[in-house]
Amino acid sequence: MAAAGGRPIFRRMRPLLLAFLSLILAAGARAQPAAFRVEPFASGLENPWGAAFLPDGRLLVTERPGRLRLVGRDGRVSPPLAGVPQVEAAGQGGLLDIALAPDFARTREVYLCQAALVPGGALTRLVRARLSRDARALQRVRPILDATPPQASGRNHYGCRIVFGRDGALFLSVGERYETKQRAQRLADLGGKVLRLSRDGTPWRGNPFAGRAGARAEIFTYGHRNPQGLAVNPWTGSLWEAEFGPLGGDEINLLRPGRNYGWPVVTHGRDYDGTAIGEGASRPDMEEPIHVWLPSVSPSGIAFYTGGAFPAWRGSLFVAALNPPGLVRLSTEGDRVTGEERLLQDGPRLRQVVQGPEGALYLLTDEAEGRILRLVPAR
Repeated sequence: MAAAGGRPIFRRMRPLLLAFLSLILAAGARAQPAAFRVEPFASGLENPWGAAFLPDGRLLVTERPGRLRLVGRDGRVSPPLAGVPQVEAAGQGGLLDIALAPDFARTREVYLCQAALVPGGALTRLVRARLSRDARALQRVRPILDATPPQASGRNHYGCRIVFGRDGALFLSVGERYETKQRAQRLADLGGKVLRLSRDGTPWRGNPFAGRAGARAEIFTYGHRNPQGLAVNPWTGSLWEAEFGPLGGDEINLLRPGRNYGWPVVTHGRDYDGTAIGEGASRPDMEEPIHVWLPSVSPSGIAFYTGGAFPAWRGSLFVAALNPPGLVRLSTEGDRVTGEERLLQDGPRLRQVVQGPEGALYLLTDEAEGRILRLVPAR
């Protein structure tokens, strides 16, 4: 009887018991606060905006006035790289994000996002280039998409984040250029949108508005104000976006193809003079954000944490915040936000956060004498 009902049953149930125990331990690890320290990594940068790690651990960093630098593993900053395209470095414009192609190790292909001046005004531009073998210059530099129409007035709200999806599609965020009169709602206009593109800048196959009269085939989602954060959830494959609201109403959105995210028809924020904008906070035919800040945090770059240096933070979405300055950690489960923690609240304005190959977090400060800070486990 014992042989039939004892040890063999235990052996059969052992994998289930071990799995259950691992879940308990993982939950306990997530509940523990992570101990960290912040250390200087690099300095001498002017308003650093975007960053991408090379396979060898060096870091490409854009400076908004129009320079691209290579930061060594020791934090040493190179002279400006040659071949960087001319940018419109006025207002919030300039040289903004950078991303490596998924096959960079073979192609050395990089993508840049910038503000560009063209006949009729300024716009958001996507550029493709190759990094030279000595990493001192960009080669074969070619604009592959202009987010038309250009706008003569104002030099704000370019958006300008780049991220690649699991399937190789390139996503580009474009701001509505601080124009509140429906640019973000017009489907013939690339302002106030997130675009899904092939690597040559043409519309991705199967885009939601392809073939629709009066609509741009590049559009993936619309109704955005100034989206400066894009990240793919590495566990679900979904695309997350962060955008600035006006006076309050900053958002984290889960992007679904063809959906309308409301701006300026609906918003949780108010105009800067305190008056209402649009029709209210929500409408049944428009997507609700999955997280809202009231008051604002001014979210710029975002990154999911997948590293091993901070086990308690695995699965978190980190948000670089400009105002009030700091680093925001959102705990997540699947495609839901389950909690929020404010870090570095007495620090500088942060423009971007990226995860390093060793699991540290690298923070770009939005300063004229800009720095890169490194967040590492406490000793």
